[in-house]
Amino acid sequence: MPPNKKYTKDEIVNIAYKIVESEGFENLNARRIAKELNASVQPIFHNFTSMEELKNTVYEKIYETYQNYMERVTEKPAYKQSGLSYIQFAKDHPVLFKILFMKETNNSPESFIINDSEGEDIIRRGQQLTGLSYEEQKKFHVKVFIFTHGIACLLATKTVKLEENEIEELLTNTVLELLKGYKEERL
Repeated sequence: MPPNKKYTKDEIVNIAYKIVESEGFENLNARRIAKELNASVQPIFHNFTSMEELKNTVYEKIYETYQNYMERVTEKPAYKQSGLSYIQFAKDHPVLFKILFMKETNNSPESFIINDSEGEDIIRRGQQLTGLSYEEQKKFHVKVFIFTHGIACLLATKTVKLEENEIEELLTNTVLELLKGYKEERL
């Protein structure tokens, strides 16, 4: 009888990630992973103390995927790129986007933004564009975020179809209009 194949932690996480990306966390269980491995559940529990530990590791990998999108650098201004990257993540990975950003919380919009490890950087990027103080930028960014999140949700749920150039134009024009109104409101 041939020896059982040894599976690494990374191999198991990658298979679990693929399951979650296509089917969501609700379909992630030891039997489902074992089926994909063509093995028993033993390799899973040899590498993880529990399914909860494995799910937490998969969640970290999902967040890492999101962070990779947010760190993309292009010729666009950084604040604009942050919004476009957020929307692109939702478009490219709708299930993962829903896991990270479309779940029930008790957060205020401001704390939702700041709780995201990218939040502080995005606010500072916004300050470069707007010239607002940090506190003013946080307030302004809540409005921008709600709009940007709306586009991302519409794309993640396939409610609407927008081309990349349409998204960029919509985001640019709306942020500029919001900024103009925000600055007029302060006068």
